[in-house]
Amino acid sequence: MTDPLGVQIGAREIYDRLGDVDRKVSEVGSKVDRLVDAQGAIREDVAELREDIRDHEDRLRGLERGRWPLPSLAALCSIAAVAIALIGLMSRGG
Repeated sequence: MTDPLGVQIGAREIYDRLGDVDRKVSEVGSKVDRLVDAQGAIREDVAELREDIRDHEDRLRGLERGRWPLPSLAALCSIAAVAIALIGLMSRGG
């Protein structure tokens, strides 16, 4: 190929440049493959974390279900104590 300015590009230069482009495309392709593999590993980690979070929430809910009677029992005990104290005061006063 001849340029009006006198620059000549031969088939060898074009071939060399195509070889460079091919190598660079191969490098990009391998980097993309590594990114896809990393993304798969991240997805697996996220799935495990979600499972752990669900397990944690189930445990917390179980503990919360087991604790609900405690405040109720405390309130009943305090009411019973007040009632016993009032009965004691009434029986002395009579």
